[in-house]
Amino acid sequence: MTTALTQGLERIPDQIGYLVISEDGVLAVVLCVVGQSSGELENDEHTAGVIMQMVRTACRFRLHGAAEPPFKRMSVMFEDYVYAVTISGQKVFVVKRQNNQREPVNV
Repeated sequence: MTTALTQGLERIPDQIGYLVISEDGVLAVVLCVVGQSSGELENDEHTAGVIMQMVRTACRFRLHGAAEPPFKRMSVMFEDYVYAVTISGQKVFVVKRQNNQREPVNV
């Protein structure tokens, strides 16, 4: 089901699944809620939990006095696919994409 929240995610080239994760706090609550999902990540609470643990760990590296999270985007790269993670408001958007590796150019 496409909503205004996910319609942009569905148009990302090479995407093979997505998650929208929301929390009751600002990246501090241990339990997360999978709001909407599709493709290979549909109802994948395990992956959502792992991604959120990575986000929480990265958020510990906050600069002194900064109110915003220390990052807005994170990529987790594997040989065949990439998880692209974006924080917006109190939601975490995760898109799983094909990793189309290109051969290095020899000059």
